[in-house]
Parts: sequence; C-alpha cells; structure tokens
Amino acid sequence: MRLRTVLATLTAGLAAATTLAAGPANAHPAAGAATKTATDTALGDACGPAVSLGGFSDALDKTAFDGTFVGNLSALALDRDGSLAALSDRSSLFGLDARTLAPRSVVPLADESGAALDSEGLAVDRDGTRLVTSETEPSVRRYSRDGALLDRLPVPPSLLVAPAGRATANQTFEGLTLLPGGRTLLASMEYAISGDSTGIVRLQTWRRQHGRFALSAQYAYRTDTGLGVPEIQALPDGRLLVLERGFTAGVGNTVRLYLADLRHATDTGGIAALTGQDGVRPAGKTLLADLVNCPSRGATAKQPQPNPLLDNIEGMVITGRAQGRLTVLLVSDDNQNAVQTTRFYRLRVRV
Repeated sequence: MRLRTVLATLTAGLAAATTLAAGPANAHPAAGAATKTATDTALGDACGPAVSLGGFSDALDKTAFDGTFVGNLSALALDRDGSLAALSDRSSLFGLDARTLAPRSVVPLADESGAALDSEGLAVDRDGTRLVTSETEPSVRRYSRDGALLDRLPVPPSLLVAPAGRATANQTFEGLTLLPGGRTLLASMEYAISGDSTGIVRLQTWRRQHGRFALSAQYAYRTDTGLGVPEIQALPDGRLLVLERGFTAGVGNTVRLYLADLRHATDTGGIAALTGQDGVRPAGKTLLADLVNCPSRGATAKQPQPNPLLDNIEGMVITGRAQGRLTVLLVSDDNQNAVQTTRFYRLRVRV
C-alpha cells in the first residue's frame, strides 16, 4: 500500500470513534476499559512550532485478542503491505489494521531456548522479516512473519548487560530503525553504560554485507537531564526522529520529540569512555516539541500527569508524508498496569 493511502486510512481510523471502540469480533474490552477517541481538527492543535496533534485513541486499552492481552506495546512499524505491526514487550507481535488500529493477528516470539523476550524495538526489513530487540542481553534477532527465529546479530561486548558488559539491565536497546535504502540498521540504548557520562547514550549501527548485518559505526547522543531514549525512527533523508522520555512519581511523564543528525557525529565504537570532554562530537539535535504542550483534547489520566494526554510513550513510526509534513504515530506502554493507558497518538511533524 502506498504511504499516502496509509496516511488516509490512518486518519480515518483515528477519527472513527465507533469503529475503534468496537474493534474486531474477538477483541473484547475489559470491564471499565477506556475507549475514548479524539477526532482530528485542522487548527488549534499545536504542540510546538513544528508539531501538532492530529488525534488520539484509547480504544485498545485493556483489551484482549485471541487470548493475548493487547498492551505493553513498546514499538510500532509499518509492514510491507501497509498494515501496522505493534510489538509487546511480553514477547507478542501484533498485526493491526491501518484504518481502525484493531488487532488482526498475533504471533508469539521466543529466544533460542524458547524463552520469552523483553522485546522493545521493531523494524520490518525489505523482505518482510522482523528485526526485534530485547533489552535483556541485549540482542537483535530476525524473525519470519510467523515468528520463527532466523538469525541473531552481533552486539559489541561493552553494550552487554553487566557483568558481561557495561550496560544496566532494562536500560539497553529500546529503539530500532532501518536507515533509507535498508542497508543500515540502527539501535538506540535507552541510558548510558557504565563509564560514560550520565545522559550520553550510544547508537549502534549494523551494515548489510552479503545479505547479513555486520557491526558498523557507533555514535553518541546526549539526552536532556533525567531522560532516556525509548524510540528512534529514520527519516527519508537519513536524519532521525528521537523520543526522549522520563517519569517522576507523583508528577508524571516527560516526553519530548527531537530531530537528530548523525552527519558530523564521531564514530565512538573504539572509544571506551564518553565523558563529554573527550573531543567526541555527539549527534546534533533540535527540539521539535515537548508533548506536555499538546492540547489535551479531552484525554484523561489514571495517575498524576502534567498533561492528562501524556502516558508512558514508547513506540513511534512514520506512517505518511503529505504537504511537507510527516504523519507520526506514537503508542504508550501501559505495563499491564491499572493506572496506565494504552494510547495511540497521531502527530503531524514538519522537519
């Protein structure tokens, strides 16, 4: 399906409250589940000079499909046929209807021993295979459309979780994206590894060689104070959309969207410690929007939030491009928690 078609169908889906609330025949909302959808409007939805809110949907919050909880969503990707793939960090990969966002399929994922993954990042390769990160080791694995494990990519020793490496458990590969042309894969660490200054995260790339991905350049990215990187997406020109996110108990989430550029960044693959005073040039970044400034549009929060629209946003995918703007879909990870929400957001982004 062409991107313009995906854009049109996704717009219709987020605007169709009754369709989203109903969902497919075997997706059943839990008792008391929120099924609220905000419709799109043309003006008055600015989150910042370059970003506006097109709509949001809570229709999948606390629902189930084929006996699998629809939640814990940590990543989104556009599939080859124009549908959406949504990754749960509980080892489930959902296929979603691009118009309604309703689940159409679910595939379980497992590691080499059959154990579940802490699956966080997702990219769909040009042959339809799924590239999936797990932040347990961390790892990047390739799966077929039906969930069969095909391959596992190498990971630099320093990025492995201690004691094997210098990373902290649950703070490793969160974001995953293929750069334009599909020859380079990029994964983002969520937080700094031991020995690096707080706030400096590493972006690892792999380059396709003879049909397989081999380790390639690595870059530094500096986050705002107290924030990590839950997701990253490549633009058609090779720049990156980067989500930065944090949480403060009793206050709520901070979620910011940045534009990043690797063109003048230093390859940090051979640098043991990134201190911020070592002559290393990190990726350039420009703030596009702090999502606390988005209109709430009637959204409600189940826990304190600086804006009731906000939640634990982890997934992001670019779904279309029209009139000089990108259409970007976000999703929040509810952690299967009663006070968090599975919420989809549609943004219009000018870069």
